[in-house]
Amino acid sequence: MSIANNRKAFHDYFIEEQIEAGLVLEGWEVKAIRAGRVQLKESYIHWKRDAFYLVGCHITALPEASTHVKPDPVRQRKLLLNRREMNKLIGKTERAGYTIVPLNLHYQRGFIKAEIGLAKGKKQHDKRESAKEADWKREKQRLMKNAR
Repeated sequence: MSIANNRKAFHDYFIEEQIEAGLVLEGWEVKAIRAGRVQLKESYIHWKRDAFYLVGCHITALPEASTHVKPDPVRQRKLLLNRREMNKLIGKTERAGYTIVPLNLHYQRGFIKAEIGLAKGKKQHDKRESAKEADWKREKQRLMKNAR
């Protein structure tokens, strides 16, 4: 079940590959995410000190869940990946010019997971072409529905 989606990622990038990763979260963050108070819009994945981090993900603290801690809504959150996945992502980003973007947050057997994508940036004309294709698909569906 999806918690939060990053629709802007599909607009700005060609997603080549998708990988699921765990997140290191604090208790107040889990409660806030379960309440739906998370935003992935401006977030990205950053490689630092032998680990990948989710940067810019905004999790708004619940007022009743975080009375004894000072929550930082945009702190860097570590991603849990195995070594083989890390090496593949590092190789692609350094050699082939890819970037890593978060696509969504979802539940997997009670745990909160992040789906990240290996992506190449779209140019402006690619974005316009994607929008035209989406409009044509909608129009085609509308025509098929009216034809019945």
